[in-house]
Amino acid sequence: MKAKTVDKIATAILYLISSLVVLLLISFIGFIIYRGRTSLNFNFIFGEPKTSQAGGGIGPQLFNSFYMLIVSLIITVPFGVGAGIYLSEYATEGKILGFIRLCIETMASLPSIVVGLFGMLVFVIMTKWQNTLLSGALVIAILNLPSMTRVSENAIRASSLKVKEASLGLGATKWQAIKTVILPSSMPQILTGVILAAGRIFGEAAALLYTSGMSAPILKYSDVSLVGQTSPFSLFRPAETLAVYIWKLNSEGMVPDAAKIASGASAVLVIMVLIFNFSARFIGKKIYESYSGK
Repeated sequence: MKAKTVDKIATAILYLISSLVVLLLISFIGFIIYRGRTSLNFNFIFGEPKTSQAGGGIGPQLFNSFYMLIVSLIITVPFGVGAGIYLSEYATEGKILGFIRLCIETMASLPSIVVGLFGMLVFVIMTKWQNTLLSGALVIAILNLPSMTRVSENAIRASSLKVKEASLGLGATKWQAIKTVILPSSMPQILTGVILAAGRIFGEAAALLYTSGMSAPILKYSDVSLVGQTSPFSLFRPAETLAVYIWKLNSEGMVPDAAKIASGASAVLVIMVLIFNFSARFIGKKIYESYSGK
């Protein structure tokens, strides 16, 4: 009887903690959206910012955030998943593996401002690229690689326990088993790592101040180029993201309605993160179902 009572109390406490976490998240999101509700319109979301008068938009900054998200994930996901495959399926226990894990843990504990300074020295000054979107994407990739590697390694290791021996027993090679069975079955967990990486991209400001810059040039969407200064798709142009723009508005107050714009930009940023997370979950579920036959 005593054990059942303790179990019920522990269960109630866990449910209470979970409810408080959910309530805190809902309150946080609701507060931000409520403060920025007056700015959630087409002209604000897709309009150009104004430097000395009220009524500016966040169009270029929002586009820069999504474009940097795509570029950074293109760099992060292959390296992170590849490292996870190596650590879980090919690496053998020893000093080399221990050193690799130490490096991953050290990278994961580095403050973003330190990584930003490293990015400025290497990707901005040494390469002479100056403040560019590519520099920012590379710095974000460095920040995200440790977590992406660990999530991928754990997901692949857990999935391989269920299906690895069966696939090898049916005559598949090790790489065939990884490519066609283990990776698809671990897709939901790997997708969690992708979502965490995307959240870092949307919310990071400190590292991007030194690499992608604090300016958003007027973009000509008819100009398609990876190197031009006016092309929105250029990798070698300054790219102020939405998080950096919010920081600049709150710290410098360049326009009369800086607080209003910052509140609206924060609301848009939160909504975009929610949309991306739900979309990624939905797509990942469909991919998993297509491979598992559900």
